[in-house]
Amino acid sequence: MKSTLAITAIAALGLLAGCAGQVDSQNPPRELQDISHSTSVNTRWDEQVGDGLGLGGYSLSPAQDGDALFAADQHGLVMALNASTGQIRWEQKLDNGVSSSLTAVAGQVYLGTRNGEVVALDQSSGEEVWRSRVSSEVLSAPQVNSQLVVVQSIDGNVTALDRSSGAERWVHTTSRPSLTLRTTGTPRVIDAVTFAGLANGRLVTIENGSGRPLWERRIATPEGRSDIERLVDLAGQPVLTPDGRLYVTSYSGRLVALQATSGQELWSRDIASYQTPLLIGETLYIVDADSHLLALSASRGDELWHLDDLEGRKLTAPAFADGRLVVGDYAGYLHVIDAENGSLVGRTKVDSSGISVRPLTDGKRIYALANDGSLEALELNP
Repeated sequence: MKSTLAITAIAALGLLAGCAGQVDSQNPPRELQDISHSTSVNTRWDEQVGDGLGLGGYSLSPAQDGDALFAADQHGLVMALNASTGQIRWEQKLDNGVSSSLTAVAGQVYLGTRNGEVVALDQSSGEEVWRSRVSSEVLSAPQVNSQLVVVQSIDGNVTALDRSSGAERWVHTTSRPSLTLRTTGTPRVIDAVTFAGLANGRLVTIENGSGRPLWERRIATPEGRSDIERLVDLAGQPVLTPDGRLYVTSYSGRLVALQATSGQELWSRDIASYQTPLLIGETLYIVDADSHLLALSASRGDELWHLDDLEGRKLTAPAFADGRLVVGDYAGYLHVIDAENGSLVGRTKVDSSGISVRPLTDGKRIYALANDGSLEALELNP
């Protein structure tokens, strides 16, 4: 069932107060029940990241590269920390608020700002390497290949910047409905092409050398009489497999598996989601619009299990740590789920301000950022 909160007309985007990338379910949050706690969740360290996400609820997910962890707050504070100990290595204060999740790769950190700039910082010092202005605010993490930094802005444009200098290489413009979710999709970028899900319900594949679209396919079709009923945003990030399968979610209620080279549909399921799926082996995990967690066969789309114990709790997208799934919720709990059967096996409370960004994991350790900026490193045992 579609929800009607945290949605805004384009003309009023700057006035919205609510979580970017979080949409309220019409179902009330279920009360938490006692669980076996066969997995304990232990705090390794904690640190405060400035003022947190703020009233705008920007999705400021941290990023990790090796032993360094990078995080930011709403006012433009960017921090580098030792991932093992939480020790702060440097802090940098930008002159504009941060609006996007962070990406850290090959010695640099990339992020978007509220005034429509993309900034590259040096990982070792925090010094600015370059900044480049794009057409509007960037809400999703910049995506990187060997030559480009690709961003998707709130006006629907997809822009490629030179990775070394920030110079504009190409811009793909799109039509945008009059009413959309207060979020954008996150492109999936490989060396040859970029896959971008759009607010108009279409998925486009763009050649990275020229910016020319190779193919475009409608994933979701607007239905209903009102603009709200006709929302079709592709707000998650497409998931790409090494053998060329692509998985795309849509807010209108459709999960689609495609052949990446042609856009040919392999299978589809009636599942509404604005979250990015998680692919582990041949199992696809997805949080739907009502905060149900599902496991599907990636090859056929068959349901393997379905967890509805956390219904209405505004779950984050799932992450994977040491054979288990982890999700955050609106009340600040981190839930641990057995990936094989969908049973709840552990839980801890990070902070009452809530968790609205996907937990970051590096195998066994989990980094959970709460809305107020509380950052915790946690480990599962056993």
